[in-house]
Amino acid sequence: MSNTELSHQGSPLQTMRAIVLSQPDEQIRLQDVEVDIPECADNELLVKLEYVGLNPADAYFAKTGFCKWQYPHILGLDAVGVVVKANKGVFPGVGERVMWHANIGKQGVLSEYTTVPNFAVSVVPDGLCPAKAATLPCAGMAALISLDKIAITEGDQILIEGGSGAVGQFAIQYAKQRGADVFTTASKRNHKLVKQLGVDVVFDYNDKKLRDKIRRELGPQGFDAVIDTMGGESTLRNIELMRFCGRIACLNSLPHFDQDLMYHRAPNISVVSIGGAWLANSLCAQQRLSFMGNLLLEGALSGDIKTPAITAVDFTADSVSAALNNQIAGGFTGKHVVQISN
Repeated sequence: MSNTELSHQGSPLQTMRAIVLSQPDEQIRLQDVEVDIPECADNELLVKLEYVGLNPADAYFAKTGFCKWQYPHILGLDAVGVVVKANKGVFPGVGERVMWHANIGKQGVLSEYTTVPNFAVSVVPDGLCPAKAATLPCAGMAALISLDKIAITEGDQILIEGGSGAVGQFAIQYAKQRGADVFTTASKRNHKLVKQLGVDVVFDYNDKKLRDKIRRELGPQGFDAVIDTMGGESTLRNIELMRFCGRIACLNSLPHFDQDLMYHRAPNISVVSIGGAWLANSLCAQQRLSFMGNLLLEGALSGDIKTPAITAVDFTADSVSAALNNQIAGGFTGKHVVQISN
């Protein structure tokens, strides 16, 4: 792989295909466009994209927009591709396959080429399927950050809300590695999946008596910790199910907290935000994304961590629009992965 990758019949390529959001759209109707190939700064890599993993966050922000975006905006945050241009002395170099979670405040990665700071990427090992690597960044990093924030240790009893979702699947496996007793919620059709990942107890989240059944199974002590992937009223219920001074990591919007509940439970509440590493302009936080990426890649390569099932998506606006609407509709299990190039 060399910089000749960027030429066609002897002439340098100047434009590329991309999928853009022309404006926030409740229906998520994206467009196929041609845009300029970006220029890379001193510490940046120019990467030819191979695979992009889609996330519920992509769908949510396609509907609502994001305060830092300029339109038309290229969607996509989770990327795998091959470095085709890097300044002298910058690592990783040309030819390396890399994975990363992109800056939410800038243009996304649903394009043939993109740039990324070299310190934010992880090198994909040769033995790992690049499509599998594209399932890792957002969901895997969210799971790792959540477990660190609630300081899971051996013997803890943890509730992981939405265990069959991508974040839940990673969180279950890493929580079991740390020696926790794992409880989760999932639809009945996904109970077998989460049990195969190591869950100790699974509840049907559609059960109208869910709270009572959890209390009967758990006993009077309450959960030591919770990973709350749902937000809203679910957060309040989960805090009620925690022990006094329990820990909860929240991945979605927080509800209005009842003061009586706060007084009786005194929860330690953490907010999980991967995009904040970029928005806060924190070099340390961005480098930590790379370190977590390395950990996820090692786990996937060794087989210690099972990646979510992949549903392939064509690199067209219609196909990506349909996939994102499918994620918002609920009930989807696994990861949508867009193949950009071979």
